[in-house]
Amino acid sequence: MSNDTPLSNTQKRFLKGIAHGLNPVILIGGNGLTEGLMKELEKSLAHHELLKIKIASAEREDRKAIVETLLKATQAQLVQSIGKVVVIYRQAKAPLLQLPK
Repeated sequence: MSNDTPLSNTQKRFLKGIAHGLNPVILIGGNGLTEGLMKELEKSLAHHELLKIKIASAEREDRKAIVETLLKATQAQLVQSIGKVVVIYRQAKAPLLQLPK
């Protein structure tokens, strides 16, 4: 599966099940998406494929804008967004997770 192909509902359900037990790897604070944060995000995505991210912004619209920017910049896909926690997925060159069809 390429990163251009949207995740199916079955794949999202599978990834949500895995993400449930994860702690947020990245915390986005009041400074938003800094260059250092983006580098750390790239390294984390390359290593883990599936990330749980916590966004500290109080405003829903700000969080939504941050998520859209983050997805565009990393070419990742949104798996789930609940409140201030977002789960994203980007398949690695050597996939770690075997997604269902």
